[in-house]
Amino acid sequence: MAELTKPARPLLLGHRGARAHAPENTPAAFELALAHGCDGFEFDVRRTADARAVVCHDARLGGRTVARSSYAELAQRGAVPCLEDVLRGFARRAFLDIELKVSGLERTTAELLREHRPARGFFVSSFFPEVIRRLHGIDDGLPLGLICGTQRQLAGWTGAPAGALFLERGLVTASLIEALHEAGKQVFVWTVNREREMRQLAELGVRGIISDDTELLARTLAPGDYRRRLSSAGGKT
Repeated sequence: MAELTKPARPLLLGHRGARAHAPENTPAAFELALAHGCDGFEFDVRRTADARAVVCHDARLGGRTVARSSYAELAQRGAVPCLEDVLRGFARRAFLDIELKVSGLERTTAELLREHRPARGFFVSSFFPEVIRRLHGIDDGLPLGLICGTQRQLAGWTGAPAGALFLERGLVTASLIEALHEAGKQVFVWTVNREREMRQLAELGVRGIISDDTELLARTLAPGDYRRRLSSAGGKT
């Protein structure tokens, strides 16, 4: 497979939105990531007992187990965004990394993406190769990413129909990135919160960098966008 060309700069993505500056996985955090000058954000999706795709990271939300609760029960404790809400609000404005934390949402996700196709690009990612394979079977045109947080997970990447690898920062080496690029795979790295590492990864030609500190990320790798957005916000973000 042809080696990928090095991008002008990586995509700059907030980890669960602007997690260092706002409550994670909320519209406010997503808006702030964009306001800082990032291209988009990563966010997490889980399945409720009544098969709704809700945006949250942990298996428990507001004292309730997400998988055993209806959407209405979760919403009693406060506003809970759904995948559809995020797509409606951001599909035209942001690059989206949609992480499926559990199985059972593959068809719902594919259907929502057909209705609300992100105009600035997206990936559906997961730690679970079987989720990636099911998504591919439903729609082989979906951009899919396999998330790897350990060497064991990384060892199985060749068996999944993924166009990108989302690598925990400790796994990354220059030789690994080169090998993945030669295999035609895009590389995203999480969670990168230090300026020096951001610059190093950009030099290695990764496709995207995911950070909790979206302000630092944009200021480091897209200073022009950061300054323009800061100016338009009256010096506040």
